[in-house]
Amino acid sequence: MSPAHTHPRLGQVPGARARSRRAASLAPEQKAEVQRVGAGSIEELSINTIRTLSIDAVQQADSGHPGTPMALAPLVYTLWQDFLRFDPEDPIWPNRDRFVLSNGHASMVLYSMLYLTGVKAVNAEYERPGEPAVTLEDIKRFREIGSKCPGHPEYRLTTGVETTTGPLGQGCATSVGMAIAGDWLAKHFNRPRFTMFDYSVYTVCGDGDMMEGVASEAASLAGHLMLGNLCWIYDSNRVTIEGHTDITFSEDVATRFLAYGWNVLRVGDANDTERIAQAIERFRRTNDVPTLIIVESHIGYGSPHKHDTSAAHGEPLGEEEVRLAKRSYGWPEDAKFLVPDGVREHFRAGIGRRGAKLRKAWASMSESYRAKYPDLAEELEQMQRRELPDGWDADLPSFPADAKGLATRDSSAKVLNAIAPHYPWLVGGSADLAPSTKTRLTFEQAGDFEADTYGGRNFHFGIREHAMGAILNGLALCKLRPYGSTFLTFSDYMKPPMRLSALMQLPVTFIFSHDSIGLGQDGPTHQPVEQLIALRSIPGLVTLRPADANEVVEAWRTIVRRARQPSCLVLSRQALPTFDRKRYASAKGVARGAYVMADAEHGKPEVILIGTGSEVAICAEAYEVLLRDGVAARLVSMPSWELFEQQSQAYRDSVLPPEVTARVSVEAGSVIGWDRYVGDGGAKIGMHTFGSSAPLKDLLHKFGFTLQDVLDAAMKQIERTRQKA
Repeated sequence: MSPAHTHPRLGQVPGARARSRRAASLAPEQKAEVQRVGAGSIEELSINTIRTLSIDAVQQADSGHPGTPMALAPLVYTLWQDFLRFDPEDPIWPNRDRFVLSNGHASMVLYSMLYLTGVKAVNAEYERPGEPAVTLEDIKRFREIGSKCPGHPEYRLTTGVETTTGPLGQGCATSVGMAIAGDWLAKHFNRPRFTMFDYSVYTVCGDGDMMEGVASEAASLAGHLMLGNLCWIYDSNRVTIEGHTDITFSEDVATRFLAYGWNVLRVGDANDTERIAQAIERFRRTNDVPTLIIVESHIGYGSPHKHDTSAAHGEPLGEEEVRLAKRSYGWPEDAKFLVPDGVREHFRAGIGRRGAKLRKAWASMSESYRAKYPDLAEELEQMQRRELPDGWDADLPSFPADAKGLATRDSSAKVLNAIAPHYPWLVGGSADLAPSTKTRLTFEQAGDFEADTYGGRNFHFGIREHAMGAILNGLALCKLRPYGSTFLTFSDYMKPPMRLSALMQLPVTFIFSHDSIGLGQDGPTHQPVEQLIALRSIPGLVTLRPADANEVVEAWRTIVRRARQPSCLVLSRQALPTFDRKRYASAKGVARGAYVMADAEHGKPEVILIGTGSEVAICAEAYEVLLRDGVAARLVSMPSWELFEQQSQAYRDSVLPPEVTARVSVEAGSVIGWDRYVGDGGAKIGMHTFGSSAPLKDLLHKFGFTLQDVLDAAMKQIERTRQKA
């Protein structure tokens, strides 16, 4: 690394006299316990309790990562005990500081803190605290079924875990979303003498996080936005699973972050709690840029044979090494899961007392705030409960029949701008493609979120799709209702955070336009083929591909009502006809995933045509021809597989009667999975190769998406079933 004096914003934390700590008053028997364990102070006793709980849990599970908790215990202790604005009795109060463990393999350091500080669990609605979030029994059952201590931290499973982490870099990028949310909330809700939001976001990350591109994308945006409430604490232990990082990682991280516009500090020893405290204090005095604190640590600290080795990273120490490590801490070598008297009391007197005081003061202020600003207070409460504001759908449009129609990206823009004025915490933007995805909020007062205008509702993520997805998760975790957009083919860049969004049950809306070969001459690099089936493969994610403007309205209505589930809205670039809903069934059927748009006489079809999105129009043309020719056909629009699968078997059979086996699916994407709806013998018109660069009409002919192709497939299906009869 370059020397500190060469960097104008790189501060080497100066050596200073040890500051006095507020030690808890211990009863005589508790002091005896401290003496028995051999710790020099209650601080050392507490730190070593974190270390040994982590060691014992990993050893008992015979699986996990003990080395990083052993190294980071002093850092996490100092942050939680002396700085974190967090009340263990009410771990979800809105203005709490957020703690994110991005290097989630170190999960036991977090579980140890949740247990030792007495964090209370919240109910299923994530609203009210009750039983302990983590018990000692949970720690003893680390990585076992039913334990609140899984291998990597999971939001909703374990209270006190602010976001699910595991894939490296995701926690870092998500924390940027949390910091953005903090600034937006402050601008929207704070008033003179009423500071409703001023929380900080602390993210502990490691060498792996620094290598992942998503963290770099997010750090770049955080620096641009000058997020002074964001602090990343980089555990630089220089060890990964394959060995020392010098085999892959030799860049000057400090210089990189200075180039991003961050304030950079360094602590030379992770065991030096005084310098750690000074660095955090300096962050708290820095309001105009985010802060990176580089902390030099030793993975597996205290383990005589695995100190500074990759062996401490991804496997238990082993029974003999556990004893030796405990000996180095002055700990009873054969004691397991020991929590000495006085440790939990010490945390109650520190973070517990401070957090309760801060939370109660905030709650008291909230009462006065409600009296003076009742409308804003109501918004805040609705937002926290993930409720919809009254009248959010008052101005939803209805589109008249139109043979020429609109691109669904255009009708979506109209719907989005009809909803947003009535939904104050609906915010979002694009990865530099808002003019193409049509996701800009254009109503008066919408504004742009930038470093000098944190209250704007249009976000600009830059060409950073991966970071955008994770930032959206961070916004949703702070109870905003976010959306982000790009082209469907670039959803590949976003799959990791989308997967985590589904895992966390977050109401994030991912808007993807340019949904097929219909985008034309940009060619196969931009024409999605396999993306729809990839999205549908993510458990808990709802994907909707509407067929016309009125289906877009109902798709948005469906999405907004889902308070604990992410959704994808997949939209066309090309214009699609708006169906005459006097001729065809109401678009309200979108809410059920699939519905009969038009049917054979007496509802007894001989063949069923199933389409999604832009291909429903082709199916409708074919239906009309078959009807004129006296063929009993049924037209089905299926905008969402997931919603359709949630319906009763009776409803699904009413749309796709089992006795009607002559079926044709039409979708300009991979045909994988369509067997579920057309059967083994059904026809699947779709993409079997990548696309091509050509005008749309030429592409439709080349890849078989014409009226004649659908008619031919339908007649072959009818002939097949007649022969079997």
